[in-house]
Amino acid sequence: METRKILVDQILELELAMFLSVPTTHRYRCQEDPESFKMHRRAQFAAWSPPTLESYLIDLQRAKTDGRNLLAIKYARMDNLVPCENHDPSIDDIVELALEGQERCIDSYPHLMQGGRPLGKKEDTPGLTSFETYLRGELETYSEETLELLLGDIRALEESGSSLSEATYRSLAEQLGFDSLEALEKTLEEKNQSSIN
Repeated sequence: METRKILVDQILELELAMFLSVPTTHRYRCQEDPESFKMHRRAQFAAWSPPTLESYLIDLQRAKTDGRNLLAIKYARMDNLVPCENHDPSIDDIVELALEGQERCIDSYPHLMQGGRPLGKKEDTPGLTSFETYLRGELETYSEETLELLLGDIRALEESGSSLSEATYRSLAEQLGFDSLEALEKTLEEKNQSSIN
């Protein structure tokens, strides 16, 4: 557990430095709130195995040494400002599994998910990026080794009846102080009901 925390903390430190220096015409909301950025990213890494975390940390360290900002590349890819440089077939496999998992979360936790990104790239609009486009932009910055390890993690989650999305939102609920993802969903449902009445 301690190893995982150390790896995630090192990843977050490198990612945040890259994120805060992403050149943009407008500041992203998360750039104004680094703690929120770290909370959401920490949730994303909750279900990654230590070998996957370690591989991604190496990707970040290598990029830093080479003077490459992986988060700037991710956002540039999301906006289609630069061409794709990573055509690893694992990306399509991960995106397919992640979309299925995200769709199940939308069905199971509608109150939590109602404020989220639209699901597929067909729903991209100026200023609103879909889950699929965001994910693909990020995956294209990962090394072949990280992609292969992450795909293994996602397949293991699927076999256990979970998904990367569910694991991410469970971690987020825990960080927000809820006993479970279901408790967070119930709280949001009650909040929505009281705002209607």
